[in-house]
Amino acid sequence: MLLSEVRAKAPMMVVRAIRWYRDLGRLGLHLPFFLVHDLGLLYAAPEDQVERGSRRGSEAANRSPDDAKLRKFYASLLDELGESEVAARARSLRLSDDLVTVVLARICGTLLARVGSRPAYPASLPLDPEMVRDLDGQLPELWALQTRRFELDVLGALARSRLHVLTLADAIDLDTLRLLGMLGPESSAASALGHVDLLAALGSPAANDIVNFSLELLPSVLETRRKHSAGTQAAFGYSGLGNKGSVDSLVLTELTWDDAEFARRMVENEILYYTREQAPDVAKRLHLMVIDASASMRGDRQVFARGLAIALAKKLQLQGEEVWFRFFDSRLYDVQRTKQGHMPAAYLLGFKGERGRNPARVFAQLATELALLRAREQRDPVVHIITHAALHVPRELVTEVKRQALLFGVFILPS
Repeated sequence: MLLSEVRAKAPMMVVRAIRWYRDLGRLGLHLPFFLVHDLGLLYAAPEDQVERGSRRGSEAANRSPDDAKLRKFYASLLDELGESEVAARARSLRLSDDLVTVVLARICGTLLARVGSRPAYPASLPLDPEMVRDLDGQLPELWALQTRRFELDVLGALARSRLHVLTLADAIDLDTLRLLGMLGPESSAASALGHVDLLAALGSPAANDIVNFSLELLPSVLETRRKHSAGTQAAFGYSGLGNKGSVDSLVLTELTWDDAEFARRMVENEILYYTREQAPDVAKRLHLMVIDASASMRGDRQVFARGLAIALAKKLQLQGEEVWFRFFDSRLYDVQRTKQGHMPAAYLLGFKGERGRNPARVFAQLATELALLRAREQRDPVVHIITHAALHVPRELVTEVKRQALLFGVFILPS
């Protein structure tokens, strides 16, 4: 941390930096902590919450004139990155820790290959806020306890690859980050494998087109509102009038009837009560998005299919429905579930098919799994097939799938 040129005003930002460092380590990128800390704050922290400049006692790191030159270069590089449009927009997006980790991996992923040394200490840090409390005064002493060749070698590698680093930083697709933030990448980045999905999404050539198409569809989708229904439970506000209820919800004008008329209305169930708002019953339906990922879907077909799947799934989620995703080519791939309103957007953007097409095998497997799903979970599946117009499936298999679930299809015509 003695080489750090960015200081956070909020101590919890340092704790976030420790998490970025740990997550990068899970990806096999053991970068110096000061570099992770500084770059992460440039992309994650609002500008008014950070300060630029060397730390107190940082002169202890200058063991030669070359070290001082490297530190000066590092400060200028941070200035360039921090003043870039990408960093400014990223700060406004308030990126989650997972997205910051992936951005850092994208920028610095190739840096370690240019460093000849390795750290002289274990590349791990405990996620403990007390560890970073009042740490600045101890940094010169802590710096002297270990060999610091690794940190200085990383600065040297940065100096040699300055243009490469700036190019990678400018090439980050902010629209993809925006969509991932909207759709909740946290659900898919809870592990190192989730971070790999995020990296694949940022590195996919088609991801930007898919994202732009989804962002065009989402504004109308986000206008969806959950429908309300009327009930008699006194848990919500009034929603209307009904013929069932308790005495405390009786419409007061009913008491103006004479005794005989009131008795008649009660016997014939004509008495009016105020009804209460209540949420609709939990849906038993399960929507399964089955998306063609074969080689014949490349290009505009892939953009349309995945962009539509993301937008349609978001609409269903806003209506309180549960959505699962499955890709297929010559086989049906594993289920990807939405969790707590978040969908595996990174997986959808970065997935690549491995084989050709075998619709008969795919639909046979789908029919079998739908039957098991209905038997085990008592759910009513709704299958949405998104493919192109040349999908040839035996009629008996289509009939079997229709027997097990509601079946909808979106067929993309040849361009």
